[in-house]
Amino acid sequence: MGGNAWTQTGPYQPDLAAAFRQAQEASLAEDDHGFGGRTVEELWRDPDWHEYVFTGGTCTVLDFPDMIDPTDRSDGPFLRPLTDTEVRAWSPTGRPTYEEWHEALDTGRLDFPDRARGNCTVLYHDGRPTLIGYWGVTAD
Repeated sequence: MGGNAWTQTGPYQPDLAAAFRQAQEASLAEDDHGFGGRTVEELWRDPDWHEYVFTGGTCTVLDFPDMIDPTDRSDGPFLRPLTDTEVRAWSPTGRPTYEEWHEALDTGRLDFPDRARGNCTVLYHDGRPTLIGYWGVTAD
């Protein structure tokens, strides 16, 4: 298999790691993937969860145990925010809207990461940060 590309949005918080955790909690509440009653941290300590994620994945932010620094290029599974330079490559204002982000992904101006990796960026509406856009590719 070659991995599945996916996109998701979550609420904005100035602390991107906190926003990521909030998005993970919301995703887990929406679908526990048969692993009910556990936190995200507990899931990532469970070898059965590893097997589940690495052989299929959830196509959500749940596929990543942690967020890494924007300049870190470690292999996955990690979520990495884009740098300002990376954002400006497809959104010259540096304040992309949801529509701009979605269109950039659809047209290939913004790439999906390699397998078992994800990215995120802040999305704006009327010049104000309102969402975090997440996108990635499953490990399978």
